[in-house]
Amino acid sequence: MCTNGVNTGQLEQMIEQIDDHVKLERRWAHTLGHTAGDAGFATVSEKLHAAQALLDDVRALLGEAKDALEDDAETASNVTVNLV
Repeated sequence: MCTNGVNTGQLEQMIEQIDDHVKLERRWAHTLGHTAGDAGFATVSEKLHAAQALLDDVRALLGEAKDALEDDAETASNVTVNLV
């Protein structure tokens, strides 16, 4: 469905694609954090786990954006566009 020239279904799919990509990068940061820690690189491990936590925050925000999409589409659908 399109709302104000935006295909909301496609927008939702694109948010999901970004989330999938971030999920993969989060898994890599987690794995590398443990690898670095096991090898004695405590600071590197700490930084990678901090990056992992930030990626968790990104995923949460993407989820919120996806949830807000329906509400925003309902609100925006009251707009009338006239061709000139």
